[in-house]
Amino acid sequence: MSLILSIETSTTVCSVALTRDGSTLATQKLFLEKSHSTLLTVVIDTLLAHTEVKKEDLSAIAVSKGPGSYTGLRIGVSTAKGLCYALDKPLIAVNTLHAMAQEVSQYASKGEWLCPMLDARRMEVYTSLFNSDLDEVEETKALVLDENSFGETLQQNNVLFFGNGSDKFRDLISTHDRAHFIAGVTPSASAVGILATDLLKADEFEDVAYFEPFYLKDFVATRPKKLLKL
Repeated sequence: MSLILSIETSTTVCSVALTRDGSTLATQKLFLEKSHSTLLTVVIDTLLAHTEVKKEDLSAIAVSKGPGSYTGLRIGVSTAKGLCYALDKPLIAVNTLHAMAQEVSQYASKGEWLCPMLDARRMEVYTSLFNSDLDEVEETKALVLDENSFGETLQQNNVLFFGNGSDKFRDLISTHDRAHFIAGVTPSASAVGILATDLLKADEFEDVAYFEPFYLKDFVATRPKKLLKL
């Protein structure tokens, strides 16, 4: 029997889930901004207590590796690595966009392709493309959207766009008959846990000491503006 604790903190939404043999046993999601650092461990302890699962009984810890928020990813990965060190459990990392596609696949029509999008500010998104079998057709990338984005793909395929970056794209191609949009989709720890089950079976683990989140873009620090003197 496999029992996986999964963590998702790539956006402002914080979620945790327990997955047993590929099925979600329990999950909790918090839609509170800046809650990751203060509430993540509390949610984990609460979920384990409610399901009467001991940390020692876990088979592995899974984490959404990115892309996404720099701060959110750091908190999630740091928490997952800390649990792995303390419990001597393997670490599994799942691509955030792949997990989003997995969750939405149950709502997609037959043959419809899946395009998760996470907001990367202005007209840029983190995105990738999956076919109806959840095979990655286009790898994860940062893309500046315009009216020609995914033009060739939409000539031959119906595509379902979702995630907090898809609203910007809908405004550009809302009249395209092959482009469809689903609102309210946020990254979920339950989808991370489901994908992590296959990775556990294949012994595809990360090096706990050296693993880093998949930021996709380099972090650029900026200085705060000085207060103006009146």
